[in-house]
Amino acid sequence: MEFTMVETGWLSILPPLIAIALALITKEVYSSLFIGIMSGMLIYSFHIGGGLVKAVSTTFDMMYSKIADNAYMIIFLALLWAVVMLVSKSGGSQAYGRWAGKRLSSKRSAAFATSLLGILIFIDDGFNCLTVGTVMRPITDRLRISREKLAYIIDATAAPVCIIAPVSSWAVAVASEVSATDGFNTFLATIPYNLYALLTIIMVFMISFTGKDFGPMRKAEERAMKEAAAQTAAVQEDDGKGHIIDLVLPIVVLIICAILGMAYVGGFFEGVSFSEAIGYNPTAGLSLGAFAGLVTALLLYIPRKIMKPKEFIDSIVSGISSIVPPMLILILSWSLGGVCRQLIGTGQFISGFVSAGSVSLRLLPFIIFIIAALMSFSMGTSWGTFGMLIPIITMICEVDGAGYLLVPALGATLAGSVYGDHCSPISDTTILASTGADCKHINHVETQLPYATLVAVMCAIGYLITGFTSSPWPGLIVSVVLLIAAILSLNKFEIRKAQ
Repeated sequence: MEFTMVETGWLSILPPLIAIALALITKEVYSSLFIGIMSGMLIYSFHIGGGLVKAVSTTFDMMYSKIADNAYMIIFLALLWAVVMLVSKSGGSQAYGRWAGKRLSSKRSAAFATSLLGILIFIDDGFNCLTVGTVMRPITDRLRISREKLAYIIDATAAPVCIIAPVSSWAVAVASEVSATDGFNTFLATIPYNLYALLTIIMVFMISFTGKDFGPMRKAEERAMKEAAAQTAAVQEDDGKGHIIDLVLPIVVLIICAILGMAYVGGFFEGVSFSEAIGYNPTAGLSLGAFAGLVTALLLYIPRKIMKPKEFIDSIVSGISSIVPPMLILILSWSLGGVCRQLIGTGQFISGFVSAGSVSLRLLPFIIFIIAALMSFSMGTSWGTFGMLIPIITMICEVDGAGYLLVPALGATLAGSVYGDHCSPISDTTILASTGADCKHINHVETQLPYATLVAVMCAIGYLITGFTSSPWPGLIVSVVLLIAAILSLNKFEIRKAQ
C-alpha cells in the first residue's frame, strides 16, 4: 500500500513523544500507542486537507499495511510461542531447571550463562530475545533473579551484539546502506567505533558478575529476593515426567533450521554468499525453523505418550493465544513507526539538523550519536534510523573533505541507533525482550532505561575524544574506565541511601 509523505515540521515529533510520555505516565501501553498513532494521523490528515474520518481510515490502512509487511514475523512469533508452550507442558522446562539448577547454583552463574547464551545467538535480535528467555527463565526464576533483570540481559545481548556480528541480518542491512565500494569491509571497520555496543556488553557481564545493581533495577532485584513469587512456585511444581531432551532437542532443531532456513530463503544454496542470504528475508527463514521445532516436538512427545494428541493441539492454541497481547503491542508500534517514517517525516525533520548544522567536523561523531539516538528512540527502530542517516553522513564526509571521519561517524550512527532502539518503549526488540522474559513491558523499560542511558553518556564522552583523535581506542578506553567507575559509585550510593 502506497502512502504519500508530507512535511509537517516540528509537529512530526509529537506523535512518538505523546505515545512514550503517556506510556511512562499511565503505565498502559496499548492506549498510549493508539493515541500516538491517532495524533500523527490527525496531523497528516489536516495537512492534506482531510478530516477525522480520513484520519481514522488511514489509521486502519497503516495497520493493515504493517501487518502485511510483517506477516512472516507474526507467523514466526505464533509458531515459536507454540513451541515454547509445548516445551513447558511436556515437562522439558522443569527437567532442564532441575538439571541446570544443580550446575547453576548462584545468581552470578545464572546471569553469566544468560549473557553468554545471548551473545552466542547473534543471527537475529528478535530470535535471540525469545529463545534466550525461553531457555533461561526457569533457572532465573528458581534463583530469584527478577524478570526485569532477565529482560535487561536479554535485550542488552540482542541488538548490541547483532550490530557488531559480521554474520547477522544486521550486518547485511548496514553494508547495503553504505555507498562505499566494499560495504561489508566498511561495516567491519565500524566495529571498534561502535562504543555503545561494546560498552553495553561490558556492562552486562560486569553487572552479572558483581551484582552491583542500582536504580529501579536494584529495587526489582530486592523485591525478587524478598517475595516468594508465584512464578517461582510455578517452576517448582513438577511431576517429573519430562526430560532434558524434551526442551533441548526442539530448541536446537529450531536454531539450526532457522539458520538453514534464512540461508535457503536468501538463496545461499543457489550461489549467494551466506552473509547476504541470511539478511535477505530473515523472518521467513526463522518461520521455517520454528515450524521444524514444532514438528520435532510432535515426533518427540506423541510416540512417547508425553502428551496426548488433543493436549498437543490445545498447547499450540494456548501458546498462540499467549502471544496475542505482545503481538498487539508490536502491531501498534509498527503502525506508529509507519506514521512517523512514511507520512509525517519525523526522521527527515530530525536528520535535517545533521546536514544543516554548521559545527566543527571534529564534533561530527558526537553530534551524530545524539541525533541517531533521538531518532531511534522516537521512532522505535534502529534500522530505519541508520537507513536515513547513513546516506546523509556519507555525503557530508565526501563534500566537506572529511573522509577520515567517515568510519567513526558511521560507527556513531550505528551506536546511537542501537541505543535509541534499546530503550525505546515502542521498539519491537524491547517488546520482544519483555515478552521473552515474561516481564511487564513498562517495568522492563523503566528498569533498563537508567542502565542504557549511563552507557550512552559514557559513549558520548568517547565520541568527543574520537572526533579529535580519529582513532577508536582512546575514546573506547576512557569510556570503559568511566563506565566501571560510575557503576561502582552508583552502587555505593544506593547502599548508603538504604542505610
